[in-house]
Amino acid sequence: MSRRRRARDGGQSARQSKPTEGGNQVGIRNEAGSQPKGRQGGGRLRWFKADLHTHTPASNDYEEPGITYLQWLTTARERGLDIVAITDHNTVAGVAAIRREIEWLTRLKEENRLTPEERANLEQWLKLANEIVILPGFEFTATFGFHILAVYPPETSIRRLEHTLLRLNVPEDRLLVGSTETGASTDVTSAYETIVDSGGIAIAAHANSTNGVAMRNFPFGGQTKIAYTQDQNLSALEVTDLESRSRRATARFFNGSKPEYPRKMHCIQGSDAHRLNNDPRNSRRLGLGERATELLLPEPTFDAIKDLFASRFFDRTRPFRAPEKEVDHLAAARAEGPNQTQSFHESANKKGGRQTVVLADLCAFANTDGGTIFVGASARKGKVKGLSASRQVQKELQQAISERLSPPLETRFEILTNSGGDVLRIGVDAGDAKPYCLDGSKFYVRNDAETSMALRDEIVALVLESVGLSSDLVANGDSDEAPAANGHAGSGKTDGNAARSSRGSDSRAKQGSAGSDDPFYLPQDGVEIVDSETRGGTTYYVVRNMRNQRSVGNVTRKGARKLWNYAIAQYEDSPVKAGQIRWKENVGYIRSGKRAGKKRFDLALREGSDLRVFYGVTSEGMEGAWAQFVDESD
Repeated sequence: MSRRRRARDGGQSARQSKPTEGGNQVGIRNEAGSQPKGRQGGGRLRWFKADLHTHTPASNDYEEPGITYLQWLTTARERGLDIVAITDHNTVAGVAAIRREIEWLTRLKEENRLTPEERANLEQWLKLANEIVILPGFEFTATFGFHILAVYPPETSIRRLEHTLLRLNVPEDRLLVGSTETGASTDVTSAYETIVDSGGIAIAAHANSTNGVAMRNFPFGGQTKIAYTQDQNLSALEVTDLESRSRRATARFFNGSKPEYPRKMHCIQGSDAHRLNNDPRNSRRLGLGERATELLLPEPTFDAIKDLFASRFFDRTRPFRAPEKEVDHLAAARAEGPNQTQSFHESANKKGGRQTVVLADLCAFANTDGGTIFVGASARKGKVKGLSASRQVQKELQQAISERLSPPLETRFEILTNSGGDVLRIGVDAGDAKPYCLDGSKFYVRNDAETSMALRDEIVALVLESVGLSSDLVANGDSDEAPAANGHAGSGKTDGNAARSSRGSDSRAKQGSAGSDDPFYLPQDGVEIVDSETRGGTTYYVVRNMRNQRSVGNVTRKGARKLWNYAIAQYEDSPVKAGQIRWKENVGYIRSGKRAGKKRFDLALREGSDLRVFYGVTSEGMEGAWAQFVDESD
């Protein structure tokens, strides 16, 4: 075999030629063996462009098999990629081919046998070693055809990678084929565990698309779907709709606000490129690096990526867009408007109390689901007001956060440049030390687009949750009264002084949901009235927040928040009658209308002879069987 053929014959000779074990950038070393130029750390965060899902000619469905690996990597760098992962189907033959080619050219150089063409190629390889980080890996086909990306540190040996594939039950005679078909392999959650145990990170490939683990209509039980996307060994979801503003967008679904899917997931995008350039006949067939993600990292390393995916810094990943196609993130946020995890303030001045309002939002987000605050812009249409001294505002807010919020709260500030002036974007995660308070005594929570002072039951629930205890009994103390015999609270007014215990209704709700094995058995937002009691001529209600299944007691119509007030008013003034419900099997549509800037639905659920009513559900909270009512109107 000629030496040139040996250098090019990547996948087919992977087991006959000893690969480079380890090495910087998948076996590529620069002359000094040092870290690539411009890649040193130092703690300053930078945005790096990454494509963590790519294929090479080692995948048997690659559409341009005649290209060389040097052409492949050169194209990756020309597309501006700082980080690229090689994830061929159930094989690491492409990684082995690159390492072997570098090893072969280096040996020829040592023996002074390089041709001019080979010398130029080696110089190009070494140049690329200083400019792009290559992470080895593979795209594994689990049982039922689900695809999982496994990404590893650059120094990982071919032997270790192939051993992992064998542990995943990829047949030995298929290791060099690069096919999506492997026969009976390993189930999804076991694959996650194996990948992590072998030193890699597991990412669900095109999770919302074909062969993706997050396909919500796939005929699996609810608990299986939950496990596939919430498993502790899964680092991120790769999705194809990262920039979508649709209520059905995958990233919005996995934002941590749904009771059955409480883990907020990092969502990224990748090209899944099977060719260098996109197919002009099919826009879905992308080229290398043509659907990339930007990662905010201290340095472009595997460890930095792993740490980011293990963190709660969800604002440190974003879809890449070329400058001429740059997305206006502020405009996109304004179009979406205030919601459970997003708020807007035109100023944060101490005068007039605007700074306090911003701090209240931060406190509420930390006590609930986390969120983002934009200071310098409203959600209304029109010109952005902006901040004339954004850095001074940032400094004042950071000082106020340190002095007025307790316990200490970690926040992230970013200045967005806008034609109307700078806008501050402040990110905060759901805190680990709840409850957080403002000025030592004011506790706030977030309900939909509203920040409110926390009620007594909510504060107790936050305390209990912070120490790992259940808050099921908070709403009505330790009452042992049995539920009344006249049906569920949602079916109409209760009988005078009849007081049903929150324990009974909470227990029934949880049993119903679990018994159905359907994560969308109940709406994912809105409220439900689960109990009532009249004391001294005033009716006190127990209201359940469907977003987090937390029940709050001692709520009166006069003192209730906006959505709660609406629910109580409907409950008292317009009790639901079975005849006015439009049923589709056991779920039903009552009415809809626009409230608080969103279309909201009142819905019903039959549980045997009981009737449950849910008020103010948004379209985002209607999954599963409830989704059929989204287009309904009064």
